[in-house]
Amino acid sequence: MKLTLYTDYSLRVLIYLAAKRENELSTIQEIAGAYQISKNHLVKVTHELGKMSLIETVRGRNGGIRLAKDTAEINIGAVVRKTEEDFHLVECFDPKSNQCVISPVCGLKHVLHKALEAYFVVLDGYTLEDLVENPFELQALFAITKEK
Repeated sequence: MKLTLYTDYSLRVLIYLAAKRENELSTIQEIAGAYQISKNHLVKVTHELGKMSLIETVRGRNGGIRLAKDTAEINIGAVVRKTEEDFHLVECFDPKSNQCVISPVCGLKHVLHKALEAYFVVLDGYTLEDLVENPFELQALFAITKEK
């Protein structure tokens, strides 16, 4: 299974904000520069993360974004579920578009369904706090990236 860029960028934004000092504001431009990715992509991502109450936005001249919750409260599995559009690994996972003739007796869909469940069991076992156990190393890497 491959995550969309949207989910990838959502997780990257959360990691960046978690690596910063507590309550310190960041800008979308700053995060885009740190990862060397499009600011335009991050505008939509940060807007949606705000709607999910994962980040908060501070408007104004010295505004920016920061985490709205403690890192231990942000579950990675939940973030992936909210940011991915579908988990139809194969055609038969979507009853609306399933045209596979062997679906009624196929064993593969059950195997893949179990694999998807296991995937989420693993993701559900981690929080944002687990992903940023090394904040000083992350900060150093972000600073190196910003200088380029």
